[in-house]
Amino acid sequence: MNSAQKVVFIAAENGALPGGKVGGVADVVRDLPAALAEQGWTPMVVTPAYGILHKLPGSKQIATVSTKFNDDEHKVGIWQVPGSFDAVVNVVFDHDLFRANGVGVIYAGDEPERPYATDANKFAFFCSAVATWLQQSEDLPDVVHLHDWHAAFYCLFEKFSDEHRRLRDVRTVFTIHNVSYQGIRPLQGDKSSLQNWFPELQYDEESVRDIVYPECINPMATAIRLADRISTVSPTYALEIGTASNPDTGFVGGEGLESLLVAATKEGRLTGVLNGCYYDCPISSQLDWKALLAAMKQQVSEWRVRDPSSNAHIIAEQRLGSLPRRKPKHLLVSVGRLVAQKATLFVAPLANGRAALQQIADDLGDSGLLIVLGSGESKYEDAVLEIAENADNVVFLKGYSENLADPLYELGDLFLMPSSFEPCGISQLLAMRAGLPCVVHGVGGLLDTVEDGVSGFVFSGENLTSQASEFVAATARALRLRDSDPDGWQNICDNASRQRFDWSSSARKTIQVLYEAKHD
Repeated sequence: MNSAQKVVFIAAENGALPGGKVGGVADVVRDLPAALAEQGWTPMVVTPAYGILHKLPGSKQIATVSTKFNDDEHKVGIWQVPGSFDAVVNVVFDHDLFRANGVGVIYAGDEPERPYATDANKFAFFCSAVATWLQQSEDLPDVVHLHDWHAAFYCLFEKFSDEHRRLRDVRTVFTIHNVSYQGIRPLQGDKSSLQNWFPELQYDEESVRDIVYPECINPMATAIRLADRISTVSPTYALEIGTASNPDTGFVGGEGLESLLVAATKEGRLTGVLNGCYYDCPISSQLDWKALLAAMKQQVSEWRVRDPSSNAHIIAEQRLGSLPRRKPKHLLVSVGRLVAQKATLFVAPLANGRAALQQIADDLGDSGLLIVLGSGESKYEDAVLEIAENADNVVFLKGYSENLADPLYELGDLFLMPSSFEPCGISQLLAMRAGLPCVVHGVGGLLDTVEDGVSGFVFSGENLTSQASEFVAATARALRLRDSDPDGWQNICDNASRQRFDWSSSARKTIQVLYEAKHD
């Protein structure tokens, strides 16, 4: 392999930069380029600056590019920013539009009648600027690697713009992190529409239109149709999205794009490449229950300063103040976003009418404690808060904190991750790395990484009610084993900690099947 081979990542997030992360995409965009560098590639990651990333210490402006958007010329500042890995070049684009929602805000919360409107404006313009910058560069990369719908607009210029014809010599790879978010906007007739963004662009409507709403552009569908190679972040998820979603059974599949994804699979363009994590992170010898308790109290105190009227923080502060000084017999933990994907089965009703999480707390009784760290959609936040209000053995920490996540992984006894679907999942990998067995729904990357009764506990179910029931039963099964068979339990803990889903393997497969596989 030629050591000079270059890949440019285009993404909305970059976990290598402080303030550049919202979700798991940021972890991949931070870690996979570093692993590719170890394989001899030269990686660059490009994101918007959001009014803040170009101001990080050590940043320097390296260029300015002028690009057309909304029938006007716009100048965009291009900055190189130090990141987590010296071998990876991090670049951010600065313009007023990238901070339209406020400095440091990555995603907007648009009103339901105009979904994605603000973000689509932002990311369509961003991709236009990146394409123009690459077109004007002396040395083109060998691969442009696009991540989720935010980066998919790049395909418009690479395929249809004569001003960007040089880009057609560059392989495009599109990674689907979550097919449920597609960025659909009108083709015309709206300020946030393809015609308004790029009125001079001559494009093929059949290549860009949505399947269900043919009067709209679907950027994810566009990239699926036009990219040279497509990947998902686990092999099982690549299979699942080839089947239609079924709300009656709780199955989340292709979300309307399954026909395109099946076609891409038959063409040999779609592959599942499992994400990884790093295993050289030392476990702190200073961690104990007393330190975790103090850290949780400190974090909640800081949250209360920012939002003193939050009932969630008030209840959490009260609950933490009443906890015993000794670690509970069983410490169950959950770390993740409280959104439909992650939390539906937490609050799903059982046959007796109780939510699954409430039933787990009831079964746990005085023998343990359940800590939920996360935030997201108000529907799920409110449901978890109600459970926490009525259960003395539940602590709901409404927010996210790296300072709490790692201690919870390392001090927890059982990790709960009942995702309704999971493209890959990072939380279960981090938990297993710490020797923390997981209870997981047998879908997507969870099924690819956790083996029932060997390295964790896997449940399934034919519909939402049975899945919730099986989630409760699997949790009870895990705790019975921990009580009755300490050696068997320790064996599962040891097996979990010995699993290796490393980024080096992911990088090698990425190069082999996405970057270097021959064009058809």
